[in-house]
Amino acid sequence: MRRVFEEELKSLHAHFLKMGVLVNEAIQKSVDAFVTHDKELAQQVIDEDAAINKLENDLEIECFELIALQQPVTTDLRKIVTVMKASADLERIGDHAVSIAKSTIKVKGTKHDADIETAIAEAALKVMAMVREVLDAYVLMDAERAREIAARDTEIDAQAKSIYESCIEHMKQDPDIVFGGTNYMRISTYLERIGDYVTNISEWIIYLDSGEVVELNVHHKI
Repeated sequence: MRRVFEEELKSLHAHFLKMGVLVNEAIQKSVDAFVTHDKELAQQVIDEDAAINKLENDLEIECFELIALQQPVTTDLRKIVTVMKASADLERIGDHAVSIAKSTIKVKGTKHDADIETAIAEAALKVMAMVREVLDAYVLMDAERAREIAARDTEIDAQAKSIYESCIEHMKQDPDIVFGGTNYMRISTYLERIGDYVTNISEWIIYLDSGEVVELNVHHKI
């Protein structure tokens, strides 16, 4: 029975990592679509989100079944809870990638601002790196690395705020950029929220490693 349970746990982790790969690809495509103004690529992100949602739903069912049938305790239970909670955060990251793609489609054909778009692209690169690295930290169960990744979220917050303020100033000076600027502001908010969910996953990695429930970057809870 223990061997069967271990195999089921491995399958659970494998499905979680598969979901992580799909989410990471969704962010990459949504950002690429934004940078290149590629409406077709943006639509691809939207269309492919169903696969991420299905994986999250399947993982949740697998977790509940394992808890009900195997009645795990201590470390084993933490592994299952971590997958269930972290997969929900991954799914929300995927949702924000879709939101970026939708905003990219809305911006298509409107007046653009190269400086703001460059700032968004730079923030997006940092967010994508955080997502990749938090998945690596999960595989290695590296709590210290998870803390370091979460700490970088304050930089994303600062960049999102700077982009937001820059959009306001540009819209005051040029009414023609109001529609595009509004979508820029939305995209910066989506990137900031992705950083928040990476922080959540970091918290679950720490829980998996130690059983300790922590709140990182607690200003998000206010």
